[in-house]
Amino acid sequence: ADPVWTVRYAYVIFLMWWIMMIAMMTPSAAPMLLLYTALKRAGSDRDRAVVLSFLFLLGYLGIWALFSAAATGLQALAEFWGLADGRMMVIDGRWLAALVFIAAGLYQLSSLKEACLTHCKSPAHFLAEHRHPGALGAVRTGARHGMYCLGCCWALMALLFVGGVMNLYWIVGIAIYVLLEKIVPNTWFLVRSTGVGLMLFGAYLLATS
Repeated sequence: ADPVWTVRYAYVIFLMWWIMMIAMMTPSAAPMLLLYTALKRAGSDRDRAVVLSFLFLLGYLGIWALFSAAATGLQALAEFWGLADGRMMVIDGRWLAALVFIAAGLYQLSSLKEACLTHCKSPAHFLAEHRHPGALGAVRTGARHGMYCLGCCWALMALLFVGGVMNLYWIVGIAIYVLLEKIVPNTWFLVRSTGVGLMLFGAYLLATS
């Protein structure tokens, strides 16, 4: 039977999304977190470096908690409108999947994607511009990085609605791709070719739906 959306069920789905985001996005944030920790250990906050690094990570993951809450709401609405299979946690219909692929592909080619990815790929530059002192500053810096990371990756995360929220292969594949975007030297070729590929596949799905 299809699941019944209660407050308890929504909370469980939110936790599922958030834990999944933590597992997918923490590895790609590791270079930024390690550099932040190294800077704190080399400065006047060296005695609090571990605590401040934890607060930085907390701020970062807090942004993904907000995304997880939004994803939970979208999942509930999609099931309510009959656009998703509640048992499989995947959107229902090739035409809708096609639109998600095309939208994700277009975003890959956008200037906003480029701007956010530039900040994510340059930990030293980011920390030089956005470092703030103290515990609250650590949370703010982590949250700022999380916002850039969200701006970089939200469209790719939307593909989870197509491949299946519980599809381990889909999750691992997207996580690996997100990491590659941040470490591959010629990133823009990878990003743009992926965008074109997503749009072409979406167009194929739309033409055959």
